[in-house]
Amino acid sequence: MGMFTLTEVASLNDVQPTYRILKPWWDVFMDYLAIVMLMVAIFAGTMQLTRDQVVCLPVLQSGEESKTQNLYSAPSSLAKSDPPEHKSQYTEVTLRTGSLAASEISDSEPHKFQFSRSSNPAVKKLADQPEPLGLKTNLDFQQYVFVNQMCYHVALPWYSKYFPYLALIHTIILMVSSNFWFKYPKTSSKIEHFVSILGKCFESPWTTKALSETACEDSEENKQRLTGAASLPMHVSTSSDEGSPSTTTPMLAKTGVKFSAERPVIEVPSMTILDKKDGEQAKALFEKVRKFRTHVEDSDLIYKLYVVQTVIKTVKFILILCYTFIVAAIHFDHTCKPNVEHLTGYATFVCTHNMAFMLKKLLVSYIALICVYGVVCLYTLFWLFRRPLKEYSFEKVREESSFSDIPDVKNDFAFLLHMVDQYDQLYSKRFGVFLSEVSENKLREISLNHEWTYEKLKQHVTRNAQDKLELHLFMLSGVPNAVFNHTDLDILKLELIPEARLPAKISQMINLQELHLYHCPAKVEQTAFSFLRDHLRCLHVKFTDVAEIPTWVYLLKNLRDLYLVGNLNSENNKMIALESLRDLRNLKALHLKSNLTKIPTNITDLAPHLTKLVVHNDGSKLVVLNSLKKMMNLAELELHNCELERIPHAIFSLTNLQELDLKSNNIRTIEEVISFQHLKRLTCLKLWHNKIISIPLSISHVKNLEWLYLSNNKLESLPVSLFNLPKLRYLDLSYNSIVVIPTEIGFLQNLQYFAITGNKVEVLPKQLFKCAKLRTLCLGQNCISSIPEKIGLLQQLAHLELKGNCLDRLPLQLSQCRLLKRNGLIVEDHLFDTLPLDIKEIINQESAASFANGV
Repeated sequence: MGMFTLTEVASLNDVQPTYRILKPWWDVFMDYLAIVMLMVAIFAGTMQLTRDQVVCLPVLQSGEESKTQNLYSAPSSLAKSDPPEHKSQYTEVTLRTGSLAASEISDSEPHKFQFSRSSNPAVKKLADQPEPLGLKTNLDFQQYVFVNQMCYHVALPWYSKYFPYLALIHTIILMVSSNFWFKYPKTSSKIEHFVSILGKCFESPWTTKALSETACEDSEENKQRLTGAASLPMHVSTSSDEGSPSTTTPMLAKTGVKFSAERPVIEVPSMTILDKKDGEQAKALFEKVRKFRTHVEDSDLIYKLYVVQTVIKTVKFILILCYTFIVAAIHFDHTCKPNVEHLTGYATFVCTHNMAFMLKKLLVSYIALICVYGVVCLYTLFWLFRRPLKEYSFEKVREESSFSDIPDVKNDFAFLLHMVDQYDQLYSKRFGVFLSEVSENKLREISLNHEWTYEKLKQHVTRNAQDKLELHLFMLSGVPNAVFNHTDLDILKLELIPEARLPAKISQMINLQELHLYHCPAKVEQTAFSFLRDHLRCLHVKFTDVAEIPTWVYLLKNLRDLYLVGNLNSENNKMIALESLRDLRNLKALHLKSNLTKIPTNITDLAPHLTKLVVHNDGSKLVVLNSLKKMMNLAELELHNCELERIPHAIFSLTNLQELDLKSNNIRTIEEVISFQHLKRLTCLKLWHNKIISIPLSISHVKNLEWLYLSNNKLESLPVSLFNLPKLRYLDLSYNSIVVIPTEIGFLQNLQYFAITGNKVEVLPKQLFKCAKLRTLCLGQNCISSIPEKIGLLQQLAHLELKGNCLDRLPLQLSQCRLLKRNGLIVEDHLFDTLPLDIKEIINQESAASFANGV
């Protein structure tokens, strides 16, 4: 035992001080019992190493006894046979020295030990002493030592020799078993993480403030109950059976009594502002708790390991008791037959164990401690299996606090909380605050409002191209309250704000007419909904799942424009139905940017009043368009990127259609264009970004066409009938393969915009310049070598694009185009420099003057 100290061995029982919250009273009690047992074992071992021995004496047989008696009586008999005069002169002396064995004394040579009394005074003195009493042995000191050692190993029971070491081993095993779950890597990491988070949650200022808020809200609610105050603000439900608004619970449940071991601190809402650092730490704690819960709830390893180590300790206790009562026997005297008769002359010895009394007392003490230890182990097993410890309910905490959404937990997370409850239930109550989404949202709201003040938001307000004030908020934890103080806002954009809530204060924003919700399933209070229902005109909703569209969107009766961007088609090509649109009684324009395979059937609810339908697909083929036939009031229709190969026949039933846009499809032929003659109101036809090879002659039948977009196709020639559209004002033929511009183009007397950029035109027909109303002429990226002088006839020309041709000079007549400015003349600088100086000055002066006027 000299190799290690009690402190070193006891350290096996130590755990980190922070782990004490996971040690219930029975574990602490067993730790102390283990230390006492350790002290008993070490004390017994120390005593045994320093004092343990046996003392043995030989057991004399009958023959040996008579021989010994003869040895002591031989001188007397000899004296009797001697003459009387010799008795006074001789005395038997038996020498007992450490170097002379008694067996060397021979009965046949007694004369060697006879000395004259008168001749030696020492002998005389020795002869005068009385003869010794008791049995005499023939062993010297070395033989006694030898016999003692032999009998210690042969005669002494093993339990008497090894009890201290057994007690030490058992105690160390019990110590290791008690704390193994703190040491095992797969569990210790989770425990360390849990204890760390638990301590931070307990000490977090947010815990105290959240509980104080609870107390404050409870007291105010009680006042309202007593005075019969108005009911709490309610939300529009996220589900509706009849399409009518229903109500749900308030944003924050305000029922129940505050829990805390501390005295409640009543705070007014304006005082609940956390320090920024504390707020950030609290938000980080919510995230840590969420991740830890996800990680730990997946397994029950900690629970199983604790059960196993408790079972091991219980089995160990039973094992110790069993073998102790069966084999443990510590006696004082022992009979020893060491088989050393050839060395000592004796076969049997009687030995005494000098430590027997002390070891008996220590054994009794140790067994008593083991019994107490075992009873505690049995109680632990009872506690472990009395109720399911892999489930933990915060029901009591929910009843005592306003955080009624604290979820129940399971597996190792639940078991750790049960263990903490044995230490102090206040820990789990405070921990529950960080499991509540309501609590987290409240923290976010306080931190958000503290960070995003009115002044900071004002810096983010911009004015768009339509001269309207807009505010775009991106990836915030919520909508700051100060937003609703910006009463002059026209447009509010909320993007990636998962917990967006629109309170009653939004009714202050009297100018608000447009709202954008990008991946932002906003909830609204009843008052806020009423305001939006009456005032909102335009709504943009971007979503991943159609379920993310807030239900109140379908109830905005005064909404004029609705933009829906997201997935409306499942993997098995079944339409994900939108909810009923019948309540959108004033909706004029519906924009769908999705992956549709058919037009949603329930848009027929909008048939009486919908005038514009826009479908921008992601490349999914739009197959079924029968629903379009019922949209009789439709004036504008856009079908972009829908993989259409022909113009859908359903379109020809839309007698009120004025504008058709079939951009970015796979249309190759437009022979059906003749059917457009039945659409008397059709004025704009956009067939750009397709694969159209030719324009049919029947195009001339669409007499009312004013705008025709045919850019980015595969046209090589233009039919003469194209120029028999007298009302045509806008013609875009850019980025095709057109070589010749027909001279009939001069028939388009109303043409104001003509673009043929990116083709293969070499010559400009003079008839082109008969289109006196042309304001924009785009001729760039062709093979034109010269510009006719008649370009000066275009008195209204304001934009001329010539860049990318084979020109070597510009016509001087450009100066006659009085509206043409330098910034409207798109041409290479070296070509512009070929103009005379006076013409360049005229164009530049006009440009500078117009710039000044614009400013």
